[in-house]
Amino acid sequence: MVEMVVESVRVNLVNPSRVVVLREKGRERYLAILIGPPEADAIVIKLQDRESPRPQTHDLIKNVIENMGAKVVRITVSELVDQVYYAKIVIQRNGAELDIDSRPSDAIALALRAEVPIFVAEEVLDAAGIEPDEDGETESSEEIEVVTEEKLKPFRDFINQLDLDDLGRE
Repeated sequence: MVEMVVESVRVNLVNPSRVVVLREKGRERYLAILIGPPEADAIVIKLQDRESPRPQTHDLIKNVIENMGAKVVRITVSELVDQVYYAKIVIQRNGAELDIDSRPSDAIALALRAEVPIFVAEEVLDAAGIEPDEDGETESSEEIEVVTEEKLKPFRDFINQLDLDDLGRE
């Protein structure tokens, strides 16, 4: 298992999904995982140290685990099968460890709240990891489409027209 940190959450311009980018600790190797908007928001809220007036789902899960006398010790992204990532939340109670099946996005959101390490199986990184070469270009097991400035112009124009002053306020 390889320890990773959350590098960022990004918007995928090709479809309405978000991407969480994990980076290997002490190395420039990355893993990008498509996630849904609610899970992306949950991760970003914690990354930005924003408070919510009421507990969010991942806060609730953490509170339930702790109130039952257990604690989250780590999460692992353990498998990649047919382009679907699988994760486990590892909980410790009374000296025993329990692996709970999870989507990676939920496990990552919980790991950030519990302040525990995030691990990825070496096989998963070998299959889907991205590592920049000496020129800063990335290599991965999948072909990456080059996106030109011209292709990005409509998105840039749209983003520049957004009024983000009230973003996140209810």
